[in-house]
Amino acid sequence: MKHFLGKLSAISASFIFSMSAVYADPPMAPFYQAVSKLTPNGKLGQVIKQEKIQTSIAGAQAWRIAYISSDVGERKTIATALVVAPLGKAPAQGRAVMAWAHGTTGTAQNCGPSQMTDPAVSLNEYFLMNGNSWADYGLASLEALIKEGYVVVGTDYQGQGGGGKHQYAVAITQAKDTIDSIRAVASMKETGAGKQAIVYGWSQGGGTAIAAASMPDYIAKKGTAFDDIQPLGFVALAPYDVAVTMPGTTLDQATSEKMISQLSASFSSNVFDFTHFSMTLWGTQAAFPNLKLTDLFTDDGAKAIDQIYSNKCLHAAVDTLNYNYGAGFKNLLKPQAQNTLAWAQAFLKGSVNPVKPVAPVVIYWGTKDTVVPPVMGDLYQKQMCKLGGNISRVQLPGEQTHFSTPGSAAPFYLPWIKDRIAGKIMSNGCPQN
Repeated sequence: MKHFLGKLSAISASFIFSMSAVYADPPMAPFYQAVSKLTPNGKLGQVIKQEKIQTSIAGAQAWRIAYISSDVGERKTIATALVVAPLGKAPAQGRAVMAWAHGTTGTAQNCGPSQMTDPAVSLNEYFLMNGNSWADYGLASLEALIKEGYVVVGTDYQGQGGGGKHQYAVAITQAKDTIDSIRAVASMKETGAGKQAIVYGWSQGGGTAIAAASMPDYIAKKGTAFDDIQPLGFVALAPYDVAVTMPGTTLDQATSEKMISQLSASFSSNVFDFTHFSMTLWGTQAAFPNLKLTDLFTDDGAKAIDQIYSNKCLHAAVDTLNYNYGAGFKNLLKPQAQNTLAWAQAFLKGSVNPVKPVAPVVIYWGTKDTVVPPVMGDLYQKQMCKLGGNISRVQLPGEQTHFSTPGSAAPFYLPWIKDRIAGKIMSNGCPQN
């Protein structure tokens, strides 16, 4: 009996270890270890390292790349990305580029989707029944886009494999990473990419897409690795926009305190929402040196948050907060926030610019989205339509959640993209009064 129990214990330990090996965040591969030691010297979009990888997509070839980008503070950064291009000779004008901006995966260096074992596949979501990994990865509608003859690039964003701290939910930074990913892939002769491009993204990437649409000066920069890129449209799946929720508001101490208080209350009903909120605070602080985590967190809370988000991706971070704090995770925040005006100003500076988009924008949203309030997209449409933009907003059929949005939206955005590439005139999607 003793021998049996000992053997059972050994089997149990082996099982637990194997489960940990499956679900723990993996270490960084040699490509990313090497990239993290490089310095961001070069032109925007300049590819500083690349590695060809396998893909199961028929008629395609793929690479991991590292390239130069910049952040909300105009500091040069390094971002990594996944590139997939059709095989064969490209048309004379070059292939159109589809730039994918991914949703939340986390903030640690190993959270970039391109780091997965087999990353060059169509979007694979953690929460869906066919999800097969510890994080979302892949490029939405990749097979369909390759069949159309497009080049697809998916940035990891800075801080997710290229060194530095990831500025999570700082939409301007992620938009620059996405714009520079287009420059990077267009500069690679192997891809056959041309100047035309579409940005499409979901959740964090949805906010990235609409932020990129309102950055004409950055898009028009000269002296990059590939000048004169031509964005033809922007597809935003369940996008977020913090700034648009405060139209016409003059920030002062009272309004900023109210804003921070409301955000804390809104995102503290469960540990999953709190993880996104506290991760946003961590990422915002990484972008703005005048902020401190101890402005909003207790001393112990700031240490815990920094340790978690420096080392873990989204779902592991949720589990860690839940295991260590249970229902007491809210106690990591200070009862009275400090330096709130600077925090509110940072949120607004990192959000979508109130500038007319450079090309048509289409938003897809579901009625059961409880992660990103659909009202953000509604307010964004109204704001940008007043500025003369062409903004369509499409409610998806059925009762779509945040996580079912990418799949349910694909039959709608794929023909929309094809029409933009073909140069078809798009009717104005703004509500007619």
